[in-house]
Amino acid sequence: MLDRPLLAAALDRALARSPAVALVGPRQVGKTTLARARLPADSPNWFDLEDPAAAAALTQPLSVLRDLRGLVVIDEVQHAPDLFKPLRVLIDRPGQSTRFLLLGSASPTLLRQAAESLTGRIEIIEAGGFTLADTGPTSAAGLWWRGGFPRSFLSASDADSRAWRQGFIRNTVERDLPQLGLNAPAPAIHRFWSMLAHYHGQVWNAADPARSLGVNESTVRRYLDWMTQAYLVRQLQPWHANLGKRQVKAPKVYLRDSGLLHELLGAGDATALLRHPKAGASWEGFALDQVLRIAQPDEAWFWATHGGAELDLLMIKDGRRVGVEFKLSDAPALTPSMRIALGDLGLERLYVVYPGSRRYALADRVEAVPLTALLPEPDVA
Repeated sequence: MLDRPLLAAALDRALARSPAVALVGPRQVGKTTLARARLPADSPNWFDLEDPAAAAALTQPLSVLRDLRGLVVIDEVQHAPDLFKPLRVLIDRPGQSTRFLLLGSASPTLLRQAAESLTGRIEIIEAGGFTLADTGPTSAAGLWWRGGFPRSFLSASDADSRAWRQGFIRNTVERDLPQLGLNAPAPAIHRFWSMLAHYHGQVWNAADPARSLGVNESTVRRYLDWMTQAYLVRQLQPWHANLGKRQVKAPKVYLRDSGLLHELLGAGDATALLRHPKAGASWEGFALDQVLRIAQPDEAWFWATHGGAELDLLMIKDGRRVGVEFKLSDAPALTPSMRIALGDLGLERLYVVYPGSRRYALADRVEAVPLTALLPEPDVA
């Protein structure tokens, strides 16, 4: 397993300042591995709720957890959403110093219970797959093709990587999503996920998927929200500015992991991917995910008008507005749309991110930048 300096540092900072931390994300992204680096799995302070003995013990959480000190880890916490109220009682004890690290996949019930019971006491950290900060900039092409799930990226061969991804997709639709509460037949969810792959990087429109699945649009929106809450899909919301222009108001959808995207698109290998009509959208989603997860902006949006002007990513951090365009091109050039976005949105800078190696100016405040050059050095102090 590779070191994950940015995620590990974020987790340690959260544990230092908050009595409870929830490390959430899809299965198999390394949440348990990160926790085991801080507490051995055979510790009496470790509870895996997929272990019947641990689950039975925590039916009486106050009695079991009351005398524990230091770090307490509760894995697969989505199986016990009623645990949050007893945790509040334990956290609010005078002189309390115990830290609770909760690992699990997100579900509406889990997030609601955490928000209702542990407001002001819990910090939520999202754990995704590997980023370039974890793998190193020379691994960009492989990370794009295989995706960031550790077992997919670290597989001995592309064939092994694809086999793992196929199994992950099957297990997710047959077991994980139903366990999280998505009540729909597995074949329908698999078809919907495949449809989303072809919508990747596009503005969401529920009409076509609903028609194809034979359900109403509200059902399809519910499917989309479930997959978003399971950290499988990203909905990037539109920025609305008072510009006197008709602006797009529906979100863009992206599959969060490029490797799963390629499997659902049926791209057989990296060469076939480059010939695929969704190659540009795939690279856009991959680069966007890398930038968002490492830059950690305060807000992130896209912007588009019905007249054709658009911006792939608008990031706001510390009051500054920075625009980003993503281009799968050897030498991206300035476009009229970029000029419009620069002026209409009041951007301080606009970066055109591409998979090359040379950094060069396109215009005043507009610069073509390799993806790896935008990523800061890890700060683990």
